[in-house]
Amino acid sequence: MADISQKEVEHVAHLAKLDLTEPEKTLFGEQLSQILTFVEQLQEVSTEGVPLTSSVADQESFLREDLPRKGLSQEEALSNAPEANEGFFVVPKIIAK
Repeated sequence: MADISQKEVEHVAHLAKLDLTEPEKTLFGEQLSQILTFVEQLQEVSTEGVPLTSSVADQESFLREDLPRKGLSQEEALSNAPEANEGFFVVPKIIAK
């Protein structure tokens, strides 16, 4: 079984910007270990003779053709904005660090 250390759990939580309690760190560490153990089991499966695939989905596209068309003018785009400044949207800062 792949054991995940408390430090590794804290590192992953930091990357995901999660504040975890000690019980959550323990629980998530156990769950991550179980996931890695399962991945190790999958790596033991022989794939010899299995053709390579880039996608399991049908490759037919159901999207419309991408054609250029007239867009909004800057004034039209900003007409319903709660706040604009010098031709740009004004939005609140959301990144703390």
